Amino acid sequence: MYLERGGEGPDLLLMLHGMGATGAVWSPLCAGAGSRWAGRWIALDLPGHGQSDRQDAYAIGQTAAAVARAALPHVDPAGRLVVLGHSLGGVIGLALATGWFGLTPHRVFAAGIKIAWSDDELRRMETLASQPAKNFSTEEEAWERYLKVSGLAGIADAAAPVVARGIQRSTEGWRLAMDPRAHGVGKPPMSELMALARCPVHLGRGRDDALVTMEQMRALDPEASDLGPHGHNVMVEAPARVWDWVASFT
Repeated sequence: MYLERGGEGPDLLLMLHGMGATGAVWSPLCAGAGSRWAGRWIALDLPGHGQSDRQDAYAIGQTAAAVARAALPHVDPAGRLVVLGHSLGGVIGLALATGWFGLTPHRVFAAGIKIAWSDDELRRMETLASQPAKNFSTEEEAWERYLKVSGLAGIADAAAPVVARGIQRSTEGWRLAMDPRAHGVGKPPMSELMALARCPVHLGRGRDDALVTMEQMRALDPEASDLGPHGHNVMVEAPARVWDWVASFT
């Protein structure tokens, strides 16, 4: 599994990106980690994303198990493991919080998790998971599609560090680096994961996030955090605000 890391010390911050993106979305946070986090950090590409290997299937448990295997060699028993996940990455963080995958975080932060899913949305995800990767004739077209899929359109451009590893060259042109089958993750069992968590879990969202409401979040976490006037990719738009959120509990 592809990962980037930095910092020193026994504590470890594990950052998990959302569906369609790569670990590069954490680059604004990583840039400030030296002054905001007293420990080491890892930002990885989830299975089937960026430069990480593909899997036969991408159910939440399978993805969480792969993440745990990749992270475990970096966990210092003398330190704390804190997980910071965005969207799908937040769901994987909640799965890790159950302790079922060989490591148990000390605390989990999950931003922008989509909680309510309609039948039409779930069917669309299943359809996307069954289709082959689309090839684009030019690199520019592929970047345009990636920015849309990752929710970074209007926030970043193809030259920005946060979009690194989002596309790749194919024999027929260019395509997104994401394995289309990764759309087949299914509806996350949020209530069950929250109930099974063996560590404190904190939910949050940008105030302008169109994928989840504060009412939906506070039904699961009464103290869910408003992360300010930002959209779904709050860690890209306002990394300092996300660091403040983490610092307020750690």
